[in-house]
Formats: sequence, C-alpha cells, structure tokens
Amino acid sequence: MNQDRSETEKVKAVIESYIEGSRTGNVSLLKDIFHPKAIMSGFLQGQTDIGTPDPFFEAVEKNPASQQSEKSYIAEITFLEVTGSVASVVLKEKGFLGLNFTNFFHLLKEEGKWSIISKTFTQE
Repeated sequence: MNQDRSETEKVKAVIESYIEGSRTGNVSLLKDIFHPKAIMSGFLQGQTDIGTPDPFFEAVEKNPASQQSEKSYIAEITFLEVTGSVASVVLKEKGFLGLNFTNFFHLLKEEGKWSIISKTFTQE
C-alpha cells in the first residue's frame, strides 16, 4: 500500500509539473515530463488535432505565460489511478491561454521515471 501511495504521489508530481510548466510557459519543463514518443490528440476550436505534443509546446512558447495574462489559470486533478507501471489522470483546466480544457493523460513508468505517454484533450 505504501508503494502504491508513493507511486501515486510521483504521478501527481508529474501532472503538477505539467500544470507549472503550462502556467509559467516553461517549455523545457513540459518537454521533460513527456515521453519522447508521446502522442497528443484532441479537439481544439472545432478541429481534430492528432499527432505529437510539438504544436502544444509551440503554442506555450509563443503565447504569454498564463501567470502573466489578465485571465487566471486554474487546473484541478479530478481523477488519478495507478496500476503497476501505468497511470491515468484527468485534469480540468480553466483559462489556459484563454481557453478551458479537459485532459486525459496516460503515463508510463520506465527505468524508475514516470512520463506522459499520451494526452487526449477537448476544449470546453
């Protein structure tokens, strides 16, 4: 049980790094928590987006950090489950680059490190 709790905290720390990187515009931090072969798919402004996280990294880099914008950025983990070396997390975001999202993350633990292997999102 303690190991599960410890792994849950490690997964939560990855998602908190995602929140911090998104809030501050720290693309280096974001790239560090995504697996090199990660995929990102979802719906943005009525368009389907399927591919890598690279467009997300570019958008974060090009736009003013949420902490510096007039609108506040709020992120809340609404679901987190760890089973062995895989995890699933749901994150609700309000005010990210002026938009609201629901994100579904899947993480893998490789060589002792948790990383995001996929993110599926929808704009609300």
